[in-house]
Amino acid sequence: MKRLFALAVLLATATTPVVAVAQDYGRMVLIEGGGQDHARRQAPLSRVLAMLASRYPGRHLNSTMGDAGGRPAYYVQWQMENGRVVVFVVDAESGQVIGRQGG
Repeated sequence: MKRLFALAVLLATATTPVVAVAQDYGRMVLIEGGGQDHARRQAPLSRVLAMLASRYPGRHLNSTMGDAGGRPAYYVQWQMENGRVVVFVVDAESGQVIGRQGG
């Protein structure tokens, strides 16, 4: 039993630490690539949704993270007031709309 406990403690302390700092201006996200790890600031999704709501009357349907031109991006599905559905591609670092599909 002591060996099992010691093994559990060893495994728990051997995990790789996660880099994430949630603050008002964004959060740090660990990006792996090129043999080096880079931390990038990411705009909070809540801020992105508030920006979209102020520019495009309608409602948020769904969001997902992805890649747009080698950069992290939010894909935000938005229903406009006229009922049409648009997918906004938003740069996850700057929070700026970089593309729009549909509607």
